[in-house]
Amino acid sequence: MRYVAAYLLAALGGNTSPSEDDIKTILSSVGVGVDDEKLALVMKQLEGKNIDEVVAAGQLKLASVPSGGAAAASGGAPAAGGDAPAAAAEEVKEESEEEESDDDMGFSLFD
Repeated sequence: MRYVAAYLLAALGGNTSPSEDDIKTILSSVGVGVDDEKLALVMKQLEGKNIDEVVAAGQLKLASVPSGGAAAASGGAPAAGGDAPAAAAEEVKEESEEEESDDDMGFSLFD
């Protein structure tokens, strides 16, 4: 992913055909190491391709990927009266209180 990101940064900077050295320069400027084999593989796969077309093709593929959870069923009337929604609301409150108590975990970001 880092090699693709560096390639895209170079392309956004106006370099329509970045070289391996360009990618290495970008990555080393932020202290990221380079695996020459992986970089060579990415460069081989992008060789001779227009990066805008590659991104557009990727977006089309991602559009067909299902994401998110299943939709919640709604609209049905409660089976035995009006207590079901209140009970569900109480369960949600209890769960959220438990989650909040785990937030600290005994350390701070700035310790």
